[in-house]
Amino acid sequence: MKHENYEILNLIGYGLSKFNDEFIEQFGYKTKTLFYEYCVSTGIAETVGTVKNRMDLFDHFFPNNGRKGWWQKGNAYIHRKYLIDSLFGNENVKGYSDIIKLYLKENYKIKGLFVDVKPIVKSRFKKLQETGLEAELYFMNNFNEIETFKNGILEDARLFGDGYDFQINVNETFFLAEVKGIREKKGRFRLTEKEFKMASEYKKDYIVSLVLNLNDLPTFLIIDNPIQNLKFEEIIIKSKETKEYHLISDIC
Repeated sequence: MKHENYEILNLIGYGLSKFNDEFIEQFGYKTKTLFYEYCVSTGIAETVGTVKNRMDLFDHFFPNNGRKGWWQKGNAYIHRKYLIDSLFGNENVKGYSDIIKLYLKENYKIKGLFVDVKPIVKSRFKKLQETGLEAELYFMNNFNEIETFKNGILEDARLFGDGYDFQINVNETFFLAEVKGIREKKGRFRLTEKEFKMASEYKKDYIVSLVLNLNDLPTFLIIDNPIQNLKFEEIIIKSKETKEYHLISDIC
C-alpha cells in the first residue's frame, strides 16, 4: 500500500542518499538523527525508522555515499530514482533542498522556511505526482524487457500529441506504444479520443503498455489491439471555458 506521504519521503530519502550531511545542514541540523526527529515532529513520518528506511532504499543507487543500503533488492526500486532524476537530478544541494522546503510549505503548511525556487523548477514540481510521467520513465528504461519490443529502438512521440507515446521499431516492424500507469496491482485506465482513433486504425500494432504497481515493484501488462480485446464506454467530457488574451492593435 502506498504510504500516505509517499512523494515527500522519496524526495527526502533521495536527498539524504545523494547529498549526505550537506542535505541536513540545509535544514539547520548537524546529525541525521535530529533531522529524522524533525520529520516525525512535522508529521512526515511516524518514526525515525521510516525516514532512515527511505534513505536505505536510495543508498544502493548512490555508491559514493559509503553506504550499501538495501543492496540485496538490486534495482527493484530504481523507478523512484528515475522520476526524481528526471525532474531535479541537476540541482545542487541547496536547489534540491529548496524543493523539499517548497513541498513542506505547500503541503504541510510549515512556516519559517525560506524558499527560493525558479519558475521552471516549480513547473517540474507540479509534474511530481503525475502517474503518467513516472510510468513513461519506467517504460523508457525497461521496454526491452517486453518480448514484443525486445531489441527494438524507441522513438519518443509524446510531444506530438497524436494518440500514442512511443514508436518502437523492431527489425522491419513498428509498434505504437501508449503507456498507462496504475499505482496498485490492478485498476482501470482511459483512452483519449485521439488514442482511441489510433488504436482503431493500427489495431494489433497499437499496444497499451500498462505499468502496474508503481507504488511498490512495477510490472508490465501488455495489451495489443485494445479496442478489440477490451470493452470501453464512451464518455463525453464537457470542456471548461478557458480564457485567451488578444492584442488590440498591431505591434508593428
